[in-house]
Amino acid sequence: MPKQPAIPGLRDAMKKKVTRREQFLAEMDAVVPWGRLQALIEPRYPKVGPKGGRPPMPLETMLRIYFLQNWYALSDPMAEEALYDSDAMRRFAGIELGDERIPDETTILNFRHLLERHGLTEAIFAEVNAHLADKGITLRSGTLVDATIIDAPSSTKNQARARDPEMSSTKKGNDWYFGMKAHVGVDVDSGTVHSLEATTAKVHDSRVWDELLHGEEKSVWADKGYVSAEREAAFSKDGKVWGVMRKAPKGGKLDPIDDEINRIIAMVRAKVEHPFRVIKRQFGHMKTRYRGLAKNRAHLFTLFALGNLFLVRRRLLA
Repeated sequence: MPKQPAIPGLRDAMKKKVTRREQFLAEMDAVVPWGRLQALIEPRYPKVGPKGGRPPMPLETMLRIYFLQNWYALSDPMAEEALYDSDAMRRFAGIELGDERIPDETTILNFRHLLERHGLTEAIFAEVNAHLADKGITLRSGTLVDATIIDAPSSTKNQARARDPEMSSTKKGNDWYFGMKAHVGVDVDSGTVHSLEATTAKVHDSRVWDELLHGEEKSVWADKGYVSAEREAAFSKDGKVWGVMRKAPKGGKLDPIDDEINRIIAMVRAKVEHPFRVIKRQFGHMKTRYRGLAKNRAHLFTLFALGNLFLVRRRLLA
């Protein structure tokens, strides 16, 4: 005779091990400023169901599911299935299997479209950064500037039978890439992203500069792709630190002093790679999820907002 399954609540109480997923979700649950973010979205969130039908899902539940999508690189159908499969995800979203209706993939899609339509992912990014500033985590003394390539599917096996026309190719070293770029300005003290812009891949890093500075920097740090005598003269005239890697003259060698300066700059700049590692390795965002630059740009604002919270979660929990 098959063993009768344990009551869900009792089964959870008898667990002897906390999984990495449960630990991660508990930490993020504690550091996300839920009240501030819900207040941001609530004016745009529908109060009644479509055509007078059943009432919409609670805003907090949908926001939590949306964040689960970003943390675990889930499509809309995959997010719905994950809620059925994972006790940890249901608990995080505040859903009890059998007691509450689990939103279907269309409901999840509509919530994402709502955020995109009203520019709310950019507002979420700004609100998270305001929260970190209120906690004294971001000091705004200096900015690290960099960009990363995010690949886009190059296959033409799709409904349009074409690659995404808003993506483009670029060469890095000896390799070619097809996709887009995420350009970031990173706080030199906390390592969190305070400014973000997205372009197609062929746009040179140096063309996105002013958008990444907040204007209060005492220092800026970047690689050789951002070398500019004009910018250096304008920034350094007030005694600020120009931490852009030195470039050797054409056909010549780098001066030993400049070589030592580059070594020091590289040590400071290392922190700029941390946000990229989080969204690509921790959150699994290795390729663009949508077609078109606008949708992917909106997605990046959410990813980097959540990445900022992940990077400083220990300090927030302490």
